[in-house]
Amino acid sequence: MLGNSLASPLLSYSCPPLVPFSKTNVVTASPNIRWLNANSLSPNATKVAWKWVLRSTAQIESGTLTEEDNKNWEACREAVTTFSFSVEEADKILGKAFGQVHSPYWGEERKKTIPKFEMLKEILDYLRSLSLSDGDISKVLKKFPEVLGCNLELELKTNTQILEKEWDIKGKTLRSLLLRNPRVLGYNVDCKGDCMAQCTRCWVRF
Repeated sequence: MLGNSLASPLLSYSCPPLVPFSKTNVVTASPNIRWLNANSLSPNATKVAWKWVLRSTAQIESGTLTEEDNKNWEACREAVTTFSFSVEEADKILGKAFGQVHSPYWGEERKKTIPKFEMLKEILDYLRSLSLSDGDISKVLKKFPEVLGCNLELELKTNTQILEKEWDIKGKTLRSLLLRNPRVLGYNVDCKGDCMAQCTRCWVRF
């Protein structure tokens, strides 16, 4: 289950029964802050008044997930690990793609969501249809994990059509481009030189 697999390590200290956590003392890149009540701790932790909750950048707040969410995340994680990624790496890729981990590509616009396996599979199948091998897709996911969270119709398919229509980029040439700059699949802004402050998704970078 996702709740178990994403359980956070804990460091224990002795303090009053109920206190807020401070970002400044947590030694992770993207800690989550929440309250813990000492009365809810297990018998083995009776001397512990509160705990620091430590999370890596690839972890999410598992306590808020439904059983369906857990199943979807696990299925998506398994799909990603088939491209020679570890479980931790797969979680980080999914986290960046679906807003669980901050990504400059999304900025502040991406809401935290749980991926749907069917949608993720459609994107992976589409990447394969672009003459990308599993090894190629692994390289794409390393450079641009957010591709899994892009809109298949409005971004991936539309952008490959633009590349073919405007620059005659297709087939082997498209494959070479995607291995070099997979972010082109996620471009959805064209400021035409009049910056719109969405540079990570702008065609002007192409």
